[in-house]
Amino acid sequence: MMQHLMISTQRILVLAPHTDDAELGCGGTIARLLREGKDVYVAAFSTAEASLPPGVPATRLRDEFLAAMETLGIPPEKSFVFGYPVRRLSYYRQEVLEELVKLRRQVNPNMVLLPSASDLHQDHQVLNVEGLRCFKDMTLWGYELPWNNISFSSQAFVTLETCDLQAKWGALQAYHSQFELSRPYFTWEFIESLARVRGVQVHAPYAEAFEVIRLRW
Repeated sequence: MMQHLMISTQRILVLAPHTDDAELGCGGTIARLLREGKDVYVAAFSTAEASLPPGVPATRLRDEFLAAMETLGIPPEKSFVFGYPVRRLSYYRQEVLEELVKLRRQVNPNMVLLPSASDLHQDHQVLNVEGLRCFKDMTLWGYELPWNNISFSSQAFVTLETCDLQAKWGALQAYHSQFELSRPYFTWEFIESLARVRGVQVHAPYAEAFEVIRLRW
């Protein structure tokens, strides 16, 4: 299915609640899509300034996001970053929806990747619901962030080459702030082991798993 789906999918929009979610949830898939010549856009809705330690420049996560996008091969004109406050997206639900409508008009995607419906983080839930509201008539897949999930419905798998996983890890290395905070999911061991587990499920070296919210053929 993945091979045939990618033939008809030329423009992919990835929606991230925060500046590292796209890379963590589907960075390998982004790398594969780019390697196959697809047109990929990424939009992050919060730079999580309130989560930064005192004295850290307010633009740090924004700068790290843009550096990560550059590492993956996504140019600035296809990287969108908004300044909504972390853990407060629900207060700006209508504004978020309006930004999504603008992105739909600007990008005109064939496929949208966004947080899964089972993601428990409040910001992720808002982006899932508003993303579904805006893009309900096109292909929608939810990406996996295991630390936010009690359960996850893995209905689609994107197989990855080693180079795709290395590209994902290279992008994540732009987030020096997260390594300084010793996030347990910012380790090569975690990234590689999850991709290996998902790969075993579909007889591939590596893979990323997705919840299929809608599939338009």
